[in-house]
Formats: sequence, structure tokens, C-alpha cells
Amino acid sequence: MTSRGSELGWLLDDLVQQVAGADRAVVLSADGLLMGNSSNMAAEEAEHLSAVASAFQSLAKGTGRQFGGGGVRQTLVEMDHAFLFVTAAGSGACLALLTSADADMGMVAYSMNMMVKRVGAVLSAAPRT
Repeated sequence: MTSRGSELGWLLDDLVQQVAGADRAVVLSADGLLMGNSSNMAAEEAEHLSAVASAFQSLAKGTGRQFGGGGVRQTLVEMDHAFLFVTAAGSGACLALLTSADADMGMVAYSMNMMVKRVGAVLSAAPRT
């Protein structure tokens, strides 16, 4: 893992440990490339979650453009046994958090937004050339 990935790793580990019901977390570039993940994830699992989060965020952005909803701040997927939250995190990056189904959605969203505000510069991704 790169130095930046290590920085993100401990931030994501802290988020997972501090938020009740949080299970796994990744930071990804807008095009789905994994930038960092919580330490409880295998590399393949982290890359898969990054790709899924990117796809959901892209679909939400397209819907906002098509139907005049504006910019997307957060995407939420509710599953039988889990929630997936995807939040814009700095320029060109997203923060994705997988939680249990009994997690407090308001607290999760608040915690993710506070993390982005505190460390948004670290979370930003430069566009690929």
C-alpha cells in the first residue's frame, strides 16, 4: 500500500471502529480506483467494493443531471442485511461505508460527512491523464 493508502487506511479503520454498525470502508477515485481501505478487507474485496460504489455514484449523478435533481451528495443502498453509503469526499473521490442493517443511518451519514470535512484534502484524487 502506498503512503497515501496507509494514511487513508488508519482513517478508515478509525471510522469503522467509531461508528456503531460500520463494517468495511473504502476511499475510491471517481472512476472507481481503490485509494485506500479499512484493514479488515482483502485487496480483492476492497477493489470490488470500490467498483460497486463508483457505479452507484455514477448512476446517481446521471439521474441528478437527467431529472434536474442537481449534484449528488450521498447515495444509499438498502439491502436485506446491510446498507451501503457512498459520499463525495474531496475533489474526485468518494468514501464508501458498508454497515449492518441495524446501523443508525443518521449517525452513519453524520460521521462520514464529519470525516470528509476533517480530512477532505487527503481524500481528494487528481484526475487521471
